[in-house]
Amino acid sequence: MTTTLDLDTARTVLAAQPFSVLVGAEITAFGGGEATLEIPIRPELGQQFGFVHGGVLAYAADNVITYAAGTVLGPNVLTGGFTITYLRPASGVRLRAHAHVTGSTRRQAVCSCEIRAEQENGESVLCAVAQGTATSVERTLPQSDR
Repeated sequence: MTTTLDLDTARTVLAAQPFSVLVGAEITAFGGGEATLEIPIRPELGQQFGFVHGGVLAYAADNVITYAAGTVLGPNVLTGGFTITYLRPASGVRLRAHAHVTGSTRRQAVCSCEIRAEQENGESVLCAVAQGTATSVERTLPQSDR
């Protein structure tokens, strides 16, 4: 049985990831080679200077790259690798990571990602950029009991 990866399925998969639940991640856009992941900024996600910890930005890049790849490869994808460049410290009310597929084959997709920190006044600041690959794997997503 093939699972179609749509926004509802993507949200179900995200909700099944304990770390994603811990950071409060939410998929807000999904499809057509793109995905957007949002994380509310709260003190528990900070580092010693009060900015969002780089590990949270790396998590956001990793996950949104894989979701974007899933729009072209299907639901059975895993991160093959990624690089991230931190441009400036992240602070504000929300992180928004957006990725899009820049190229793909039958089993692999390369994606670019931007991570922005949204401020209370609605402005956003580019905090990090990333590029990565995701690979199709021979696994089946566990079926939920819903």
